[in-house]
Amino acid sequence: MPEYEFVDVHVPRGVSRTEATRLLTDHAEYGHWELDRLTLLRDGSRRVRLRRRIIRQVRATW
Repeated sequence: MPEYEFVDVHVPRGVSRTEATRLLTDHAEYGHWELDRLTLLRDGSRRVRLRRRIIRQVRATW
């Protein structure tokens, strides 16, 4: 089963949809993150959970 690491990003209420998209696109392109969950809160802000797969290298035995 793959292992993931998570990061939570809080997008304040005043941030436009275009700016939020740009922010998440930058995380995806440069940090190799993918969207796990997006929650729209009652105050208009967004809580975004991003994840990326942890790749563990296996040591070669000689």
